[in-house]
Amino acid sequence: MNESLHLWLIPLLPFAGFLLNGIFGSRLPKPAVTAIGLLAPLGSFLLVLNAAAASMISAPENCPQCGPVTAAVSFPYAEAYAHPWINLVGLQADFSFVLDQLSLVMLLVVTGVGFLIHIYSIGYMSHDAGYARYFSFLNLFIFFMTVLVLAGNVLLMFVGWEGVGLASYLLIGFYFNKTHAANAGKKAFIVNRIGDFGFLIGIFLLLANFGTLTFSEITAKFLPSSAVRMVVEHGVMMLRHATNPLPSAGVLTAICLCLLLGAAGKSAQIPLYVWLPDAMEGPTPVSALIHAATMVTAGVYMIARTHMLFDHAPKALTVVAIVGAATAFFAATIGLVQNDIKRVLAYSTISQIGYMFLACGVAAYSAGIFHLLTHAFFKALLFLAAGSVIHAMGGEQDLRRMGGLRKKLPVTFWTMTIAVFTVAGFPPLAAFFSKDAILYAAFIHGTSGKILWFVGLVTSLLTSLYTFRLWYLAFMGEPRSEHPHLKSTPLSMLAPLVILAALSICGGWIGIESFAAYLAPSTGVLKSAGAAANPPLEFLLGILAVADAAIGWYIAHVFYHRKPERPAQLAAAFPAGYQLLANKYYVDEFYSAVVVKPLFTISKYVLGWVVDTAILGGVTWLLAGVASLSGMILQRWQSGNLRSYAAWLSLGSAAVLLSVWILGGSFHSAAYIFNIDFLNGARH
Repeated sequence: MNESLHLWLIPLLPFAGFLLNGIFGSRLPKPAVTAIGLLAPLGSFLLVLNAAAASMISAPENCPQCGPVTAAVSFPYAEAYAHPWINLVGLQADFSFVLDQLSLVMLLVVTGVGFLIHIYSIGYMSHDAGYARYFSFLNLFIFFMTVLVLAGNVLLMFVGWEGVGLASYLLIGFYFNKTHAANAGKKAFIVNRIGDFGFLIGIFLLLANFGTLTFSEITAKFLPSSAVRMVVEHGVMMLRHATNPLPSAGVLTAICLCLLLGAAGKSAQIPLYVWLPDAMEGPTPVSALIHAATMVTAGVYMIARTHMLFDHAPKALTVVAIVGAATAFFAATIGLVQNDIKRVLAYSTISQIGYMFLACGVAAYSAGIFHLLTHAFFKALLFLAAGSVIHAMGGEQDLRRMGGLRKKLPVTFWTMTIAVFTVAGFPPLAAFFSKDAILYAAFIHGTSGKILWFVGLVTSLLTSLYTFRLWYLAFMGEPRSEHPHLKSTPLSMLAPLVILAALSICGGWIGIESFAAYLAPSTGVLKSAGAAANPPLEFLLGILAVADAAIGWYIAHVFYHRKPERPAQLAAAFPAGYQLLANKYYVDEFYSAVVVKPLFTISKYVLGWVVDTAILGGVTWLLAGVASLSGMILQRWQSGNLRSYAAWLSLGSAAVLLSVWILGGSFHSAAYIFNIDFLNGARH
């Protein structure tokens, strides 16, 4: 254990930035606000880099006596920061931070990409009146996200989980004077509460059935007793012996499904995805940070962190895979016809997170985390490049009013081009390697895996089509609106684009085999590690994926470049289908009719009239009547008339004397009888 890593400083620095800018920011000059806002995530990023360097130096070699079991449950080069927190009957939880391979990868994404987005925000938010408030909220988000990632137990993870939801609400509704932004923030907060309810139930079930919420102790309970003793003997990590029997498969499945509900809410998967498109009402850098690179991947991280539970609940894993594949395809079809540039990217995010869920559902956790890493690069780049376009056009977000920006915004164009080719899956760009690993893992996952692979392949084609559609509509052709005086893009916005473009190019070159081997101590061996055993099949599937992306590009080229009148003709030929996609399958309308309006009706009539007016109002009226009547009676007594007071005093004195006389006679009679009984008893 390396005591020099100081894990507690990683979340503390952004929290300090939040406090300083939140309390004093309005009275500080803008350069001071900027310095505080940037130095906080930079300090955290440097600490994470130091931890990564230390891990490379001090990582122990495989222990031949311990075997693969030790590698699966120990945290090589881990530092655990623990402080007593909760000590109750049946619940003991420390405020503990644990650094392992999985949390290190996530921290690099959160702090590294987060720092680049902070730099980008300097130029994008430079003229905003809420500049200090914006950086304060951004630092608060980094604080809670690092707590979530570093948490050594489920309870502390839930604290970070809820904190991220709070920070997201504040940032989505940053322009609180706008009705749409305020409503979007509330929608995100409420929908996430549904998922968080499932997460809470999962936590309660974990505590009831495992007696602990610590990740290492839960993992230890799935190991044979000899394996646990072996780990302790070699001093890798002190794991508590599993004295309680493991829960049944049904209980494990219930726990995992509850955790899945929480993950679906935070990561915007079916049926709780509806908050993410509306969350685009926040500033564009917020979309890049929270809704592309970090927050929406929290659900994927949580599933990978609790993989020991999902591995023993195959039915729950199947549900994860189905939810991921369905969401990926569903969101991709909606993205085909969206005209708001940020909403296209929002549905792209939902779809790509679906790929990560698909990977976790086929137990290829390393492939899912690998795509999480590459997705952070290219999706943050897509959002920031879109923000550069919006900034240059004075806030315009409608793709139908863009066009011809290729020569006017050259840096934005070329970085966006790299991002578009990356998300489409062309080699040798980053997403090609991670997406290929997911599709291959699905293909070799039995009969159902072939279906999942096919859905993923079709989704890949749709992804290529809608991203190239965005590219052509924004940058190619002739301008479709007058924008003769585009705003210049400052260097603070262009530099992060270039860095993210470089990462989007080379971010996947490490390869899935090396990445899976690195993550193996945290997530277990990649179930699809048989990839190396069948290179011809992997190569063939990779060729199909690239051909798939090329077909999507060609369709977009024909429809939006060579013959731009074709989309309108196709929409006119199939109006019902087009309206179905344009209106997002009417899911929001369905939720409004089935959930929102009935709740409003219940609130208005049942709770408002019956409970509030009739019951609570009636009780209030009754209490008020009693108080008024008592006041009237007391008012008679307090008349201010001395003769009246004397009469009442005389009457009261007489009543007291009468009561004393009556009670005195009763006591005398009782004492007389008692004495007789006592004497009679004595004679006997």
